[in-house]
Amino acid sequence: MSSVKLTNIVKRFGTFTAVHRTSLEIPEGAFVTLLGPSGCGKTTTLRMIAGLLDPSEGEIGIGGKRMNDVPIHKRNLGLVFQNYALFPHKTVAENVAFGLKYRDVSKADIARRVNDALDLVQLPQVGDRYPKALSGGQQQRIALARAIVIEPDVLLLDEPLSALDANLREDMRVELKRIQDRIGVTTVFVTHDQSEALAMSDQIVVMSDGRVEQVGPPEEVYNTPASEFVANFLGASNILSARCTERTGDSVVLEVPLFGRLAIPVAKAPNLTREGPAKLVLRAEKLHVAPRGRPADGVVSIDATIETVDYQGQAVRYFLRVGDTQLQAINMIDERPFAEGAEIALHVRPQDCAALPEG
Repeated sequence: MSSVKLTNIVKRFGTFTAVHRTSLEIPEGAFVTLLGPSGCGKTTTLRMIAGLLDPSEGEIGIGGKRMNDVPIHKRNLGLVFQNYALFPHKTVAENVAFGLKYRDVSKADIARRVNDALDLVQLPQVGDRYPKALSGGQQQRIALARAIVIEPDVLLLDEPLSALDANLREDMRVELKRIQDRIGVTTVFVTHDQSEALAMSDQIVVMSDGRVEQVGPPEEVYNTPASEFVANFLGASNILSARCTERTGDSVVLEVPLFGRLAIPVAKAPNLTREGPAKLVLRAEKLHVAPRGRPADGVVSIDATIETVDYQGQAVRYFLRVGDTQLQAINMIDERPFAEGAEIALHVRPQDCAALPEG
């Protein structure tokens, strides 16, 4: 069953179209992330689901019911925004209880549900404090408790982790997913952070310029991008001109100037259906830097020179030169990385590549 269904949604602001004709189905209980750069239409889409914006065209359905003309307070949605929007003059318990006061809930049930919500976000002892006495991470949890205490049909999260520092963001994304898994609420999460999307989502909706570029599980979107935009936005990729010369039952054969002939799995090139110009997509972490010598069987090797070393602790990003072409590789390291200026070999396995049609 679809918990949220968007059908041919369009949103215009004057002559500017923020969301082009978009259709999307979000399954019951799923954690779905709208991912893309600033201005891609992801927050506008979320705000239309919430009822904060009316679509210019199209239909919004929640739980099988048309919601276009239903005001926000009648949609039974939980909302968490970037700034948390907690009331500074109310205690934590009063903040969490705020949405229940406008529903037909007894005082005893309000107290019980507030306590249950605070237990769920692992802050059972802070009900009598005020928001200013809490850390940023604690305030984020209270905002989440306020959103889920009403037992919403859909939980909408708009960049809720962006105000936190890097380490706390990583902790909170694990915690947020744990809570969502436990209560099973359908969740729509907006972010521009690819790591958050990959770590938390059942499905990722990649957006660009108000259009949906690709929808799929994290592994599929990452390993088999549907467009050059997705390949570049989600992770670090080397995208090289190629030519498709053959397509058999289980492989696609590409001629790539740097690597020669590569036979990649058909599953890694679902949109490449005919011979002609193509693009090879090679993820940076799939390009391995090694001393020059005989590579292992099944590995294609070319010589390269390291131009720049970007040391990152457990991993290193190399910027490499092969003739007129610059490539990047991200490799795990045990001790020291290769030095700038080193003459090395680049190894790639054809099964680690993906391919797209040209244009």
